[in-house]
Amino acid sequence: MDTTITVETIKVSVRIMPDDDKERVMRARSFRCSLPLFLVLLAGCNRNTHVTNVPPPPGPPKAIVVVAVGDISCDPASKFYNQGNGTAKKCHMLATSSLAISIKPEAALLLGDTQYDTGSPSAFEQSYAKTWGRKELKDISYPSIGNHEYRTKHASGYFDYFGARAGDQRKGYYSFDLRTWHLIALNSGGDDACRPVSCDAGSDQERWLHDDLAQTTSACTLAFWHRPLFSSGELRESIEVRPLWRDLYDFNTDIVINGHVHHYERFAPQDPDGAVDTDHGILQFTVGTGGRDLGGFFPVRENSRVRLSHHFGVLKLELGASNYVWEFVTESGDILDSGSGQCHQKHTTNAK
Repeated sequence: MDTTITVETIKVSVRIMPDDDKERVMRARSFRCSLPLFLVLLAGCNRNTHVTNVPPPPGPPKAIVVVAVGDISCDPASKFYNQGNGTAKKCHMLATSSLAISIKPEAALLLGDTQYDTGSPSAFEQSYAKTWGRKELKDISYPSIGNHEYRTKHASGYFDYFGARAGDQRKGYYSFDLRTWHLIALNSGGDDACRPVSCDAGSDQERWLHDDLAQTTSACTLAFWHRPLFSSGELRESIEVRPLWRDLYDFNTDIVINGHVHHYERFAPQDPDGAVDTDHGILQFTVGTGGRDLGGFFPVRENSRVRLSHHFGVLKLELGASNYVWEFVTESGDILDSGSGQCHQKHTTNAK
């Protein structure tokens, strides 16, 4: 016996609202649908919607991967240079640059003293260019000037090598944006700190920094330069940069990264006077581990959280839309410090 099923009187109402706001109601005619039972169960009498392959919704943008390090390339005249390969304890610029290339960053932040001992043009070409100046890194590098580069008159070797990327030769400071992040390279001067470019309150550099911070609309801010305000290293703290720190703090900057002292150190978030401030404080890293050599700690400063003096390596940052992740990665690939944070709310109520 052939089994069939009859679907009685299906009525469909569709409401359409045209531009003149008049409602029209369309009623489909009653109809009969007589099919074998198994076809009705299989097809549902054609009541299923048409299905196509739908792409997944877009995810959040990927974080920007950045590496940061300073105090990098040995002078090719150094007895430790060893044709660029260095020794067990000195001149590891080739290893750290290879590490940076393996991370595949979008930007490399250079924290000063990129080329020892005087930053001469010939030293840049013979040493730095063959390591951190390789094509994978050169076009994504953002330098800040160190005291050793000023040992060549007017730091001409540094400015000639990096060109426009290093900013105006009379200033040595500049800023740029990476998606939601505003990054600022500052100038802490030569062997006489904050000279020839002053860091004093009211100086050209300090006024420029204040105006730059006031104008940015970026969600997050990072500043980098050579001499640190806070340090547990053998070199003295650079109190001359405090006016710059104060501007950065007043505008809720998130991260400061320095070199100059040849080790890795991370501080708790602080205000410009060194008090812990977990709400608005700036997270400071010192990353002077780019290759030249390494130095110890004395004395340990208050609020210092992590100190590493036996490992060359780089600071790896993943900069998100409103957050960040950090790792200190050694030349052998070990991660010896890591963490994460949220960017501060950006407002200027404390700004002068």
